[in-house]
Amino acid sequence: MSPTDGPVRQRFTLLYAGASFLSGAVLLILVNLLAAAGTGRSRRLLGVCLLLLILWGLSSVAVGWIVAGRVLEPLRTLTVMTRAIGAENLDARLAIAGPDDEVKDLADTIDGLLGRLEASFTAQRRFVANAAHEMRTPLATVRAAVDVAMAKPEPIPDATAVLAARTRTELDRLDRLLDGLLVLARAEHGALADREPLALGGLAGQAIAARADDILARNLTVDASSLHGGRTEGSRILLLRMVENLVDNAIRHNEEGGFLRVATASGEFVRLVVESGGPVLDPVQVSRLGRPFERLGIERTGTGSGLGLSIVTAIVEAHGGKVVFDARPGGGLRVVVLLPRIVQPSRAEPASPEEAR
Repeated sequence: MSPTDGPVRQRFTLLYAGASFLSGAVLLILVNLLAAAGTGRSRRLLGVCLLLLILWGLSSVAVGWIVAGRVLEPLRTLTVMTRAIGAENLDARLAIAGPDDEVKDLADTIDGLLGRLEASFTAQRRFVANAAHEMRTPLATVRAAVDVAMAKPEPIPDATAVLAARTRTELDRLDRLLDGLLVLARAEHGALADREPLALGGLAGQAIAARADDILARNLTVDASSLHGGRTEGSRILLLRMVENLVDNAIRHNEEGGFLRVATASGEFVRLVVESGGPVLDPVQVSRLGRPFERLGIERTGTGSGLGLSIVTAIVEAHGGKVVFDARPGGGLRVVVLLPRIVQPSRAEPASPEEAR
């Protein structure tokens, strides 16, 4: 029995076989009654009839199974095709050809639903991108006005200087938020046209090196000794942003003098692990960290936009991977990213810059 031979086919088979068996039983009973009335009760005829009834029942099950399979074949095709359609290929359609029956009507209904979903996703992505771009202009104007006010030759009151510094901080925060929204919109619904083979360990090394000052400022112990193995295919910009967000999150929410461990490995999937110290976290809340603007209480709020880990989740899923957030028993967070693995290049091929490092 194949995985697609589910309860519906079994019910159809039993229904057909039961009806056929019942009609055969009634027919044989009538034959026996007529034979008994005409020539007397015959045990031999009864035995032959029982054997015929058993064969009739077995053949009914076989024929019912075949007929049910033929009837359900178009529905199985629809199921397989529909499962293959996701957020990244909403432009695909079932486009079932054939007579105007119930199956084609169902396929056309699904195609109509996919069309409405595609239009909705496209409109949402366009709105987020346009809104983020449009808001950058007034933000730049406000920042310029603050800088001009602070550049005047006359002495600036202390209260004004404090207010200007606070305004710049909030403007920087809004810039990061808008940038995060743009990346999130692209990762969730955008096509990844810039795919290329990448070494995930090299990207992780870049992210750690770029944040050396932040790591030093928090006196963190870094273990990056296992950044080897693991090639995947994807957008360099998005995957680097994914690793950077994980490292940033591990630094920002770590404890003073804590640890940061980043490792990559290759097996069935390319595996990236980012672990950090910190307080003991609620596993239920940790499981929701991939959602936009999701944080773990006051102790994990700060200058971040609240989109960092949701961007990680969106980028990983856009590359056909999976991300898991786990609360470490001793405190802190453990994030595991699984991405599709590609075959290592032959020795004759030049190594990428990440692999050379």
